[in-house]
Amino acid sequence: MDFGTSIKTCFSKYADFSGRASRSEFWWFALFGFIGGIVTAVIDVMIFGYSLEAYGPTNIIFSVITFLPYIAVGARRLHDINRSGWWQLIVLTVIGIILLIIWWATVGENKKNVHGSPLKLKK
Repeated sequence: MDFGTSIKTCFSKYADFSGRASRSEFWWFALFGFIGGIVTAVIDVMIFGYSLEAYGPTNIIFSVITFLPYIAVGARRLHDINRSGWWQLIVLTVIGIILLIIWWATVGENKKNVHGSPLKLKK
């Protein structure tokens, strides 16, 4: 899955917490969120005059729009390794983000699990 397809897929499954997501779908969308956050912060500083310490309006709007798809794709990514999407709550502990990053980077199962059939990826 490429960058554009990942963004389109994540927004078309805006609040779909069922099914599975490939590593590329998750990581391309994470890159989109990271780049989008930087771009909106620059817009807020250059156009609206906000400081980098404060969240400006475009950054807040972008964050609100991408929050639910990011949580949904994270849950689907965890489903691909046969874990519940609720494991994302471990991020509330500081050390939990490390475990989540490891799980999100883990290769998905090639067999059917409780979250659905394996993903058929094109090479």
